[in-house]
Amino acid sequence: MPGSTMKTEERFVNVDGIRTRYFDKGKGETLLLIHGSHVGTNDACESALDWELNFDRLSQWFRVIAVDKLGQGRTENPKRDEDYTMAAIVRHVYGFLLALGLKDAHVIGHSRGGYVVARLTLEHPELVRSCVIVDSGTLAPGPSETEYIMASAPEPRLTRESQRWIVEHYSYSGSHITESWLDEAEQIANLPKYREAVKKMYEMGLRRKQFLPQMALDKDESLNWIIQGRLTRPTLAVWGYNDPTAPLRRGRYLFDLIAKKTPMAELHVINQAGHFCYREQPETFNEVVRGFVQKVSARGRRHPKKPQSGRPDA
Repeated sequence: MPGSTMKTEERFVNVDGIRTRYFDKGKGETLLLIHGSHVGTNDACESALDWELNFDRLSQWFRVIAVDKLGQGRTENPKRDEDYTMAAIVRHVYGFLLALGLKDAHVIGHSRGGYVVARLTLEHPELVRSCVIVDSGTLAPGPSETEYIMASAPEPRLTRESQRWIVEHYSYSGSHITESWLDEAEQIANLPKYREAVKKMYEMGLRRKQFLPQMALDKDESLNWIIQGRLTRPTLAVWGYNDPTAPLRRGRYLFDLIAKKTPMAELHVINQAGHFCYREQPETFNEVVRGFVQKVSARGRRHPKKPQSGRPDA
């Protein structure tokens, strides 16, 4: 696949003191794209550029915004050590929506970004029109397969070669790995702020002592809220049939929990696609999202929603 990137200039906005990068293109219903992974990982440097193969096509139909999550891409690191958590990442995305004055957004998240959009929808349904969860092992019940894959990852970590290897082993095929994507990942890995975040997570132990334990508690709480029927917005789960790290059986289990209580819920499985199903099969993914958003919009015109606000009680 030839090199590719979003054909629009990067922008920056202040989100609660955090300089945050995003891309914004198109008109119409708003799609907010949230990439995967998390601050300070030594696996692969994901960013808004993860959506490079989808962004321009989707922007022909919608206003599409892709943002670098807290501490990732070109967005600044958390100001406090206690904010190296998934909860702080969710708060940052919420603050980003407020900073841009966005309401009724269709939020789309991949992997750990899938957890973010689900949690955002649970806590702030008043800002969300629909929720699209893509291959999110972070949210899906069951143990992760990631450690088995990563055990063989080449050293040193965060080099261009190591990042390519990791993405290849998360994928059905490596044909979606563009040189522009690797260029960005390599540059991000060498940023002083990114090296600082990796040091905090691994050498200072924030990953083991804080990030992972708090994420596990938040995940259990989120799944309990879903079981209780608090995921009220139309929800689409998209999964790669060949995902080696978040297997389809876990995606189906998550969908079962959602579908029991969420009236408008759909599951779409994409064949010959791994963890990055939206990159491996971009045409299919784009059309699935387009159809779902149009269906939600048509349903909204027939059945105007009642105002909702506030975080659900724990």
